[in-house]
Amino acid sequence: MKRDQISPENQAEVDPGEWPPNSPDLNPLDYHVRGAMLERYKTFQPKPNTIDELKKVLQTIWDDLLQNSFNKAILSFVKRLQACVKAASGHFELGSLL
Repeated sequence: MKRDQISPENQAEVDPGEWPPNSPDLNPLDYHVRGAMLERYKTFQPKPNTIDELKKVLQTIWDDLLQNSFNKAILSFVKRLQACVKAASGHFELGSLL
């Protein structure tokens, strides 16, 4: 999530050190783990109605993630780093460089 996607009154609640790096291509949680959480959230019933309920649901989903989700994220991260080095830190499409 980007900082500009959150309303200004809620931005103050998040420590700037908690924001992800600028490049989503180099964020290992961006695709695998977040994607796994999103897929589980889509099936979660009932949907949360408050921020506190949402936090509890997301914590439950996080706690239930299998180690395999994290292993995939790490493997993906290594491949992304290799592609970034190969592209001399410039723009790259992951699939075309590996």
